[in-house]
Amino acid sequence: MSKSSPGPTPGFLVWRLANRWRVAVDRALAPLGLTHAQYTLVASLHGMRRAGERPSQRRLADHLGMEALYVSKLARALESAGLVERVRDPRDPRAVQLSLTDEGQTVTRRAVAVVQELLEQLLEPLGGLDAPRTRAFTDELRTLLDAPLTPPAHHGDSDENDEGTTP
Repeated sequence: MSKSSPGPTPGFLVWRLANRWRVAVDRALAPLGLTHAQYTLVASLHGMRRAGERPSQRRLADHLGMEALYVSKLARALESAGLVERVRDPRDPRAVQLSLTDEGQTVTRRAVAVVQELLEQLLEPLGGLDAPRTRAFTDELRTLLDAPLTPPAHHGDSDENDEGTTP
């Protein structure tokens, strides 16, 4: 743990919150046959479709901040489940476009409602979804997500990364 901070680091708290959220979403969506990662893909496709977009796997990976190979793996599993359609882009035969099937749209709408309810529970301590504290928190998260991260130079073994520090 850092000598300047008596409690957990912000990185550790972000990690804990992200894991808590992922587990809650996984459990809530299990009856619909979706994992949290699969949900992020279908919910994003749902939103992009509403905006008139049929994204490529690469575009969706960039949107989600995921590796393209992982998005491909998720899309294949969702295609096998009958929720996603993968087709070659007529303008670029190397690219694969993704869209929700009719069943995928139905499942996604149900999943969005479930996750929305969870989000309301998560944000209740801040005053709810539309509260000023929630808007400020969201702005802070955007700021952190927009900040570039580069791995530090390797300095050999160190005992500074004890339990409670950034994972």
